[in-house]
Amino acid sequence: MIILENISKRVGARTLFDDVNASFSPGKRYGLTGPNGAGKSTLMKIMMGVEPPTSGKVILPKKVGFLRQNIEDFGDIKVLDTVIMGNDRLWKALEERDHLYEGEMTDEVGMRLGDLEEIVADEDGYSAESNAEALLVGMGIEADLHEKKMRELPTDLQFRSLIAQALFGEPEALLLDEPTNHLDLESIGWLESFLHDYSGTLIVISHDRHFLNAVTNHTADIDYETIITYPGNYDQMLVTKSSVRKRAEEENKAKAKKVANLKEFISKFSAGTRASQVKSRVRELNRLKPSDLKESNIDRPYIRFYPPEKSSGQICIKAEGISKAFGENQVIDKFYLQVHRGDKIGIIGNNGQGKTTLLRMLAGVLEHDRGKIELGHNVDLGYFPQNHSDVIDKSQQIEAFDWLRTQKQGVFDQDIRSVLGKMLFGGDDAFKQVSHLSGGETARLLLARMMLFNYNTIILDEPNNHLDLESVSALSWALTEFKGTVLFATHDRDLLSEVATRIVAFDEGKIRIFNGGFDEYMADVHKTQV
Repeated sequence: MIILENISKRVGARTLFDDVNASFSPGKRYGLTGPNGAGKSTLMKIMMGVEPPTSGKVILPKKVGFLRQNIEDFGDIKVLDTVIMGNDRLWKALEERDHLYEGEMTDEVGMRLGDLEEIVADEDGYSAESNAEALLVGMGIEADLHEKKMRELPTDLQFRSLIAQALFGEPEALLLDEPTNHLDLESIGWLESFLHDYSGTLIVISHDRHFLNAVTNHTADIDYETIITYPGNYDQMLVTKSSVRKRAEEENKAKAKKVANLKEFISKFSAGTRASQVKSRVRELNRLKPSDLKESNIDRPYIRFYPPEKSSGQICIKAEGISKAFGENQVIDKFYLQVHRGDKIGIIGNNGQGKTTLLRMLAGVLEHDRGKIELGHNVDLGYFPQNHSDVIDKSQQIEAFDWLRTQKQGVFDQDIRSVLGKMLFGGDDAFKQVSHLSGGETARLLLARMMLFNYNTIILDEPNNHLDLESVSALSWALTEFKGTVLFATHDRDLLSEVATRIVAFDEGKIRIFNGGFDEYMADVHKTQV
């Protein structure tokens, strides 16, 4: 069990949570929710002991698995060893044992080795390598990479290794902050199955709504400067939270109405002959103080890609036999695609198979080696890159407002203020230095930029990365309502289900075009496998 006792956290003048008491029980899987900036990651760091609370304390079980974010600290360590390091007691025993075997054997050393072998046995250390290998393979890291150093792996595989590290050694509790970042659909599915069978205490933060709904059975929501735990997954929490708030607001309205009636009676008869009735009403008035309902800290952006001023031709983009290789690696070979006006095409597939390469070529920011790409009549194309630095240079000393002004010639200040306000850059936030923006703020600024234009065709590469659940929901609505053409790559299954009308799937070196939505595509894949 994880217990929070009187936890408070203040950052400057801002209170994230105040005097919070909460407990997280074994066998329950908690989603930790709240908007960006609410304090989810801060609370996770407090529970991990990485960051101190302003006041209060955390009680943890003996063995806790953490998803670490410090990839660079493991650069010179073998992938397999990185995973085994997830069991700190075992790893220290193995290190000390190996060191002692290298030195002179004495009676004292022999006694110590006996103690260490006992620890190794207690921690199932003789099966450590095979258990670590199974976790790595489940995360999509094949056996030929297990003996390599971490820095030799791509960043996404290093991150997956750290997930395997958190899961290793049968921890009594798991604390996972955004575990689906850098994971493809196959790895997310494996992780869902693993966590669904996990018997300890799980606390997970994720912007992937489908993942939260599939994995969690309780939701700890950070709002109103506290943490409220609801039974059920994320969607069930939203319904319960809304009804509880609505009921509290209605009770306050009823109390306020009763208070007004009582005050009127007291004022009318206080000087008359009905003194006993007035005293009774005064006592009732003192009991009827409306509850002090704190304001929610949830802000929802309003994303809307306005109807294009001019429609494109019937064929927006035509790719004929395009190919792209990087050295010896042939990523895309003789690929054909016609994008029709109004298409909403979801690009899916495991990481490293070419989704970003395809989108960058179609957006005209990467040259193809062979073949031909043609934009149709009147196509006005906007592009949201996976790597935000492709568009925003964060080394610049420039404010968000001024950066947006540089993006569109002749744009009016009120139009910039309008899109910034819709993307939650209100007041002084509009004048933040771009170098100081978080990942979520940078993504929202890029979306604000796209909203300044009347594009009729938009290409988005992993647009939901760094966005909180409210922002992803707003983006889904915007893309669904958009009257133009959309191509987007994502691993977010809810976003795919709600938006995509066609699918381009990268699968083991082949690219398949499916004329139907994501749910239809998955049903077809399942039918084929059966």
